[in-house]
Amino acid sequence: FLLFLYIQQINKVSLRTSLIGEEWPSPRTKSPSLTGKSASENKNWNDQDHRTFVQSHLSDMLELLLEPEQLTASSHSTHSSLVSYEAICALSFLIEGTVNKSRTVHPLHELALWQPCHGQNGYSKVSRAFSFPKLESWLRSCLTTNPFGMTACLKSGKKLAWAQQVEGTTRRAKIACNTHVVPEVFPMVIMSQVYKQTLAKSSDTLVEAHVRIHRCNESFIYLLSPLRSVTIEKCRNSTFVLGPVQASVHVHSCDNVKVIVVCHRLCLSSTAGCTFYILTPTQPLILSGNQAVSFAPFHTHYPMLEDHMAQVGLATLPNYWDSPMLVCKESGDTSVFRLLPPSDFYTFVIPFEMEGDTTETPGGLPHAYQKALSQREQKVQIWQKTVKEAGLTKDQRKQFQMLVEDKFYEWLVQTGNRQQLDSLVPPAVGSKQAAG
Repeated sequence: FLLFLYIQQINKVSLRTSLIGEEWPSPRTKSPSLTGKSASENKNWNDQDHRTFVQSHLSDMLELLLEPEQLTASSHSTHSSLVSYEAICALSFLIEGTVNKSRTVHPLHELALWQPCHGQNGYSKVSRAFSFPKLESWLRSCLTTNPFGMTACLKSGKKLAWAQQVEGTTRRAKIACNTHVVPEVFPMVIMSQVYKQTLAKSSDTLVEAHVRIHRCNESFIYLLSPLRSVTIEKCRNSTFVLGPVQASVHVHSCDNVKVIVVCHRLCLSSTAGCTFYILTPTQPLILSGNQAVSFAPFHTHYPMLEDHMAQVGLATLPNYWDSPMLVCKESGDTSVFRLLPPSDFYTFVIPFEMEGDTTETPGGLPHAYQKALSQREQKVQIWQKTVKEAGLTKDQRKQFQMLVEDKFYEWLVQTGNRQQLDSLVPPAVGSKQAAG
């Protein structure tokens, strides 16, 4: 737990340089990203930053793990300090590796006990402990960046042609996965800078994958497969329809996004004006920095949904979509979130054909929301009956139809829904692209 708290400092920003008049954040701390531009603004995505942080603070981390009798009065190690085997087991939380570049990944404590490494890491069978200086030196010499991390995935992972170059813009969507290089752990799929597009996939590549969605703007993204976890970061004005997520969905620094998902856990931080249509067996966690969050019941389905829910072990009950927990300094301020009023609630249709048995929203809708939908349907039926009984001539019907279509088109343009409909027109493959 101490290591977990310590590693959070990777994103800590120092205010010191701003006090002495230098540019802040300091340009000296920036490290180049894959494109050569600074990546310091997003250390969560940069494995090189992770490695640099661990290398720089390795001694402090090891001292945190020492037994009290191994420390000096000023809480530092000595040349004769011994690191216990239990401490190495704890360090396995952060570090794992391979032997002779094999594809089998082992936790650190297994590698440390490997006989040929004892001379380098100072392991003593008598004390069942490691020499502090030798262990530190051994770790420093062996540490590399995570070959299965996000930087490596974008750099050397398989590029996926799921999104197109958008005409009239220099933006380039980057989508990659590391399935072909990653060993027997959950694969990762990264989607970055998808702009003004509709992207729909139900694919083996996505099954049980960690999905990272970054800087997507004005897009509609459908990932209709059972997923392991999802992170949505720095996205704006977009809609995300996700298959069931076995672990957590974390939404960070997003503006005006809609997320529609069945998941084990939902966490929000630094979001503004976002709406979440969810089915979840745990309370959604509202961390710090959120504004105008709306929660609503999960309100859609696709043919394989219930099969995918069973695959990741999620059921329709219990469902705590309407019981978020505020976990932040402003936890007394319940105005951070609201439950979407039934009058603003509409069902969501996933516009793709797939094989499968699910034909309605799993678990149904809460009574107030179902009642609002029924009343709206009733109004439509009354309208249709009124038009039918109006006794219009053929020319009048034609003129009336044109008027209604014009008003509908105006509404599509004003609400931005026209882009969503236009982007659903498939390039050539047909509307079954989600099954590819």
